[in-house]
Amino acid sequence: MTVIDNAIYVDGVRTADPMSLEQTYETLTERGGMAWIGLYRPTAEEMASVGAEFNLHELAIEDAITAHQRPKIERYDHSLFTVLLPARYLDKEEEVEFGELHVFTGKNFVITIRHAETPVVAKVRHRMEHSPELLALGPEAVLYAILDQVVDDYSPVVAGLENDIDEIEDQLFSGNPRVSERIYKLSREVIQFQRALQPLLGITALLHGGFQKFGVDIELQRSLRDVEDHVALLTGRADSFRALLQNALTVDGTLTTNRQNEASAAQNEEIKKISSWAAILFAPSFVAGIYGMNFEIMPELKWAFGYPYALVLMAIVAAVMYVIFKKKKWL
Repeated sequence: MTVIDNAIYVDGVRTADPMSLEQTYETLTERGGMAWIGLYRPTAEEMASVGAEFNLHELAIEDAITAHQRPKIERYDHSLFTVLLPARYLDKEEEVEFGELHVFTGKNFVITIRHAETPVVAKVRHRMEHSPELLALGPEAVLYAILDQVVDDYSPVVAGLENDIDEIEDQLFSGNPRVSERIYKLSREVIQFQRALQPLLGITALLHGGFQKFGVDIELQRSLRDVEDHVALLTGRADSFRALLQNALTVDGTLTTNRQNEASAAQNEEIKKISSWAAILFAPSFVAGIYGMNFEIMPELKWAFGYPYALVLMAIVAAVMYVIFKKKKWL
């Protein structure tokens, strides 16, 4: 079922719960008031029905059916089409999960279209039904309340990102080999969050610009200014997160290079020691090899002191090489 909630409100009070879209149209015509229709992934036929009844622009209807829109607000004649991306933070996966919410508002109607599971609309409807004086202000009040709820729900996302960034800063100097991957993935989530958040500044600016032209209630004006301030604050924090992660990635690269250099230097020292001992051992072996050839005509071969001489020579050569390598600090 794509019609999630469907009601008629008169002076902020829910007066009818039509069982179908056609009944909604008839009741609205007979009683007046405001229709608030909540849809979940509507079919083309359902969108064509509400589009024909409320004179919605065909381009907006097409966007509402296909989804995958970026946050925006567009005015078509006497209706507004707003796209918002509600979000929540999955701490275990370290991911920002986005929904997609489309809102059509006109003189006497609000049509909310969800393309993912999100409690935003239900929260707003419940809150406003308990504040009839606010709901009585009409479709604009509903739009502002939805926008305010979406922005409020961004705060836990920012808190989750901030907590994980703090953990990354602690990990940087621990030598954890997976910290680079974590930084990269979290940077990607921050960028996606910024793409959902930054367009809200343009949306609130456009709504702000229509205050005088459309005679928006003073309380709604104050409400929107509060949303603007909240959006600006969250945008600044998201920008700082991106800068922090870029710096963390740079620091991690530097630390990794230093660790590699230290490992390489330690390896070089070991190679020097091995090479030094190999050279020291090679010298006696070389002397022994020469005197072990047993050629018939060979100096010192039949000399009585030839054997001690060879041993002393090997010891002297080894000692000299040991002293040389020790001075060069290879040993």
